[in-house]
Amino acid sequence: MTRLADLLLPTERQPPADAEALSHKLMVRAGLIRQVGAGLWTWLPAGWRVHQNVVRIVREEIDAIGGQEMLMPVLQPAELWRRSGRYETMGQELFKLTDRRRAEMVLAMTHEECVTMHVAQIVRSYRDLPLILYHFQVKERDEPRPRAGVLRTREFVMKDSYTFDRDAEGLQASYEKHITAYDRIFERCGLEWYRVESDVGAMGGHGAHEYMAPCPAGENEVALAPGFAANVEVASALARPVDLPAPLERPERAHTPGASTIDAVAGALGVPAGVMLKAFPVVADGRGLVLVLVRGDHRVNEIKLANALGTRFRPAQDDEVREHIGPPGFIGPVGADVPVLLDEAVSDGGYVVGANEPDHHLRGVQPGRDFVFERGDVRSVEAGDTVGGHPITVEPAIEVGNIFQLGTFYSDPLEATYLDEHGKEHSIWMGSYGIGPARIAAAAVEQFADEQGIAWPRALAPWDVEVVALGKEGTQERAAAQRLYEELGTIGLDVLLDDRDAGPGEKFADAELLGCPLRLTVGRRSLEAGAAEVQRRRGREDVEAGVPLQGAAEAVAELWRSLP
Repeated sequence: MTRLADLLLPTERQPPADAEALSHKLMVRAGLIRQVGAGLWTWLPAGWRVHQNVVRIVREEIDAIGGQEMLMPVLQPAELWRRSGRYETMGQELFKLTDRRRAEMVLAMTHEECVTMHVAQIVRSYRDLPLILYHFQVKERDEPRPRAGVLRTREFVMKDSYTFDRDAEGLQASYEKHITAYDRIFERCGLEWYRVESDVGAMGGHGAHEYMAPCPAGENEVALAPGFAANVEVASALARPVDLPAPLERPERAHTPGASTIDAVAGALGVPAGVMLKAFPVVADGRGLVLVLVRGDHRVNEIKLANALGTRFRPAQDDEVREHIGPPGFIGPVGADVPVLLDEAVSDGGYVVGANEPDHHLRGVQPGRDFVFERGDVRSVEAGDTVGGHPITVEPAIEVGNIFQLGTFYSDPLEATYLDEHGKEHSIWMGSYGIGPARIAAAAVEQFADEQGIAWPRALAPWDVEVVALGKEGTQERAAAQRLYEELGTIGLDVLLDDRDAGPGEKFADAELLGCPLRLTVGRRSLEAGAAEVQRRRGREDVEAGVPLQGAAEAVAELWRSLP
């Protein structure tokens, strides 16, 4: 039980000037978090209670599938990360430092290297497998664009678990266990969520899913259709058709002075953007310059492009484009002496492309006849594309968890092996599973807040019930509120008592801002009626007539259990 008069809860009437996300505004205003620097946040007592409620749920569900909790250090030798190859591939996001002995170190973003090293040293036989190991630990990431309060930070707590199995079949079983656990975690947290296909990215491996909480502040885009959900980074769909003219007998030059953008050329020639081919020249590792083409009304998806190229790439510089293809803004595939990667959504027809000379384009170009190419799915899906005949929608969402089938991506370089029944050595198959308590808390704020403040799901709320005591110290209403506060505590509810010497308006405003699921108010009017006024936080119109003060605890507990 907690008294508000003694609690560090610095509520604010106005949000931070730089706050855009609703969760950023309300979590600061409600006194849950305070900023230390860019991307660095302190969790104050009420906020930390929310955070730890998430941690408790996660811990219970990972324990339920056989997870064994441990704790690994944030500070690690750089050599471990060199052995996995991630010291270079993680780029500037990985914090790198040198200690007083001039040993190179890193501040871990995730702990695949560390846990694999331990397993390589300990596991010897197939009898030691399978294993599920996990911990809650601070992670460090040199995030280039911290934003949205605790949604994108440079330091955060994450639960990461790791599975170790004999083979792909064992990994799949461990993966399914985590799907079950994660589904239960998000259900218990009270979030709206969905599981989507995603890219393995820098984690490596064979397959991945993300758990997404839909909300306007989300930085991820998710493509949805009946029976289909995928991150736009990897989603594929049938493109909306475009009316294409037939190819001309041969490409025809068109004068397009100063028209170096899709919109400008489409306007000058009077054609839809989808009749044009957008050129995106890139320099791919090991392949050199490649000309990527998508329809003019589509966007290149850099994740899918990297997968199609099979390697990393960078956009080509203007001087590279001039030397090998033509003037930037007017380049195209006809006559270009570079490989061409054509998006799969480009069908047969007569397209408009750059002519590789200033102020000119070509009309009536037919892929295959007028230029050779290789195919690849390299575009981002758009709302209105279809999957299985159903149009997709694209909506923003917060990534709150992810799961990866790593395979032997880490066990091979770190030599994590086991001996089978016949004494033959095999690499261990691994999975990695992350979840962010801070992001879950912020997603709950985004999804359920209203104009008055936060409205926590019951499982995450910092307190189950807030008792608001009206009247001055020493009055009968104060005494009745104190008794109610104590009775609720004795039956196991977490209770916050607002016993401050403040006016009703301030107390009610702070209660709505903090967002406990139930608010009980004891004042002169309610005391005369022999009842405490009750308000469920989800919606101002949802006000109860009250509960009798005599035997109120059980009635309140029953009402609390009925809440979402």
